[in-house]
Amino acid sequence: MSAFHGKSVLITGGASGIGAATARRAAAGGGRVLIADTDEQAGPALAEEIGALFHRTDVGDFDQMKAAVDAAAEAHGGLDVLFCNAGIAGPSEGLIDQGIPYDLDRYRKTVAVNLDGPVHGVHAALPLMRGRQGASILVTSSMAGLFAPPSGEVYAATKHALIGFVRSLALTLADDPLTVNAICPGYVDTPMIAPLLPMIGELGLGGTVVAPEKVAELAERIVAERGSGDAWLIAEGVCAPFPFHDPDELLQRLHGTGTGPA
Repeated sequence: MSAFHGKSVLITGGASGIGAATARRAAAGGGRVLIADTDEQAGPALAEEIGALFHRTDVGDFDQMKAAVDAAAEAHGGLDVLFCNAGIAGPSEGLIDQGIPYDLDRYRKTVAVNLDGPVHGVHAALPLMRGRQGASILVTSSMAGLFAPPSGEVYAATKHALIGFVRSLALTLADDPLTVNAICPGYVDTPMIAPLLPMIGELGLGGTVVAPEKVAELAERIVAERGSGDAWLIAEGVCAPFPFHDPDELLQRLHGTGTGPA
């Protein structure tokens, strides 16, 4: 039986890419899905295709995010899975002196969607999800949240922040049945990455691009396995929680080599 069976599932950025693949998988598995997205063409079309609901939602606006959460809970008798998946690429070149003006509006939009969106979603959903058996919060971060990419600094900053948010929240909720995890994909064949596919191919990395359905499969696995506080790395041939250092062990090691604080 699917881990989504009988569950109320809200997916932001659910009209395309990873979100759409997860919406299809959840609905096919017997989940009751609400797609939250700004795309008022693809979103309703997908909702009709899979028997889901669509709610026009700008995740950077808390009131809109809360309205989507409330709509899912009212229609489906609560909320079991919140997948904060919406994300956009951020500015890069304008941060350094290349004669390209700094696009403050684009910076703010990137932070609003990539970071504020999940924080808004979690804040709106926690009153409904705390203490709920089998409940899960998933957040789409990125491999760029685990490693430093050579460009896309603002995007990387938001994705690093999400991992810190997820890991800290999981500790805060350690005694609660609600689980919180991040998904950190590498290159995924989505509309956001489409403009980069030629460059990825030229770099010889075409074989590393994964299908969004693989990420959707991982999302279901995380919901089923009930772990919490993990940042799951997924790329071609790799699917596992990232091995973060234990802070106490790391501090002891650094202190032992004389590189730690006095």
